[in-house]
Amino acid sequence: MISVHILYPRADDDSTFDMDYYTSTHMPMLADAIGDACKGWGASAVAAGPWQAIGWATVESQDAFNAAMAEHGSAIMGDVANYTNVAPDVVIGDIAR
Repeated sequence: MISVHILYPRADDDSTFDMDYYTSTHMPMLADAIGDACKGWGASAVAAGPWQAIGWATVESQDAFNAAMAEHGSAIMGDVANYTNVAPDVVIGDIAR
């Protein structure tokens, strides 16, 4: 099992993020692309600090995530401009507990 964290930096005063779009459209798109291998997902609006928002997904395996991104990655990444004007950082790791 892996966790995928998508971190959206608070780059400057012009940084934007539409949490409603993210949670109603973008993250469901990601979960649908991963299919049954997606065991859960969520999002947090961050009040202060270097990140303005964080999304996460729990995925059955790195192979399942890679396969979903190979097939649907261009559509998923192409959708980013619909809710933010900053490039996300992605952190993937094995779930230890």
